[in-house]
Amino acid sequence: MTLSTDDFLAFALPDLGEEEAAAVLACLRSGWITSGPVSRQFEQDFAACLGGDVHAIAVNSATAGLHLALEALGIGPGDEVIVPTMTFTATAEVVRYLGADPVIVDVDPHTLCLQPDAIEAAITPDTRAVIPVHYGGLACDIDAIVALARRHGLRVVEDAAHAFPTTLRGRLVGTLDSDATVFSFYANKTITTGEGGMVVCRAADIAARVRVMRLHGISEDAFDRFVSRHPAWFYQVVAPGFKYNLTDIAAAIGRAQLRKIDGFLTRRQHLARQYNECLADLPLTLPPDAPAGSQHAWHLYPVRLTAQAPLARDRLIELLAERGIGTSVHYIPLHRQLYWRDRYQLHPEQFPHAEASYHAQLTLPLYTRMTDADQARVIATLTELLC
Repeated sequence: MTLSTDDFLAFALPDLGEEEAAAVLACLRSGWITSGPVSRQFEQDFAACLGGDVHAIAVNSATAGLHLALEALGIGPGDEVIVPTMTFTATAEVVRYLGADPVIVDVDPHTLCLQPDAIEAAITPDTRAVIPVHYGGLACDIDAIVALARRHGLRVVEDAAHAFPTTLRGRLVGTLDSDATVFSFYANKTITTGEGGMVVCRAADIAARVRVMRLHGISEDAFDRFVSRHPAWFYQVVAPGFKYNLTDIAAAIGRAQLRKIDGFLTRRQHLARQYNECLADLPLTLPPDAPAGSQHAWHLYPVRLTAQAPLARDRLIELLAERGIGTSVHYIPLHRQLYWRDRYQLHPEQFPHAEASYHAQLTLPLYTRMTDADQARVIATLTELLC
């Protein structure tokens, strides 16, 4: 069977409409398109959405946000930062940006999140921080991780790229007790700015350092200088900073997206429930829902083939693609990536839980533009192939 382009169901698509278009057009007409008033308002809107008396600093990617957060916490050469193997490479690469070393550890076999016992086993005299990843939109047990970190004098930076608006025991991720939390607004995330992210923290000194370092280490905000009615040409570079600011064009999209988050979450929850109900009898391990009192953001819907499945994972992905259904794998673990494997002499047997998941796992389409008919097609195709 030959499929047209229109027949192919993408793994993920952004949900953008007239509101975003109008916001971008207004930004273009304003004459201010780089970081300025709209970016500031986006930061304020995001902080207000989270509550919890937090600072929110907009950046051009979650990768940039993680880098800035670790830099603000003083991570540097000779330090070690514990990260899970089941994550995108950005979680570890930002540690190397600072001359420090990521210590890559296994994950919980059920949630695929970092667990306190794995952290504790990896702590050495050089350990300075830990970066737990809220995998797929399900919260790690940050309360337990922070308690452990405090006992050992470690800092905690949450990789919340998947986790807006995730809650843990009734509290939104971003308002928990870590040192900083970093969100992603990449194209396939629960809200998008195309490229972008947000660093959230409570400590004013951390927020101030992130703000300075995101734009070349300059002491004065560019927007304030350029719109001042008085001479404001003078500034000072207080540190060798980075070019990590978010543009007003991107922030305009983000503000429109943020206003839709409740509807987006409701749609993702509906799709996840449908998958849970309709795939329950297939030879699949379905992703865990959040425990009582917590909320899953359902950024991803990763499933794992059981031993009873008639097909291997790679073949199933191929057959789904032939039938016009896109999937992905989250993730090829860090210990299997050439750079991390070779630099740190990592071996699969060190990561039994991530290994087992990786060989069996694929991520199904789940996004707000996906229709019920789209999802029914995915379910029917999986049923055909796995029964």
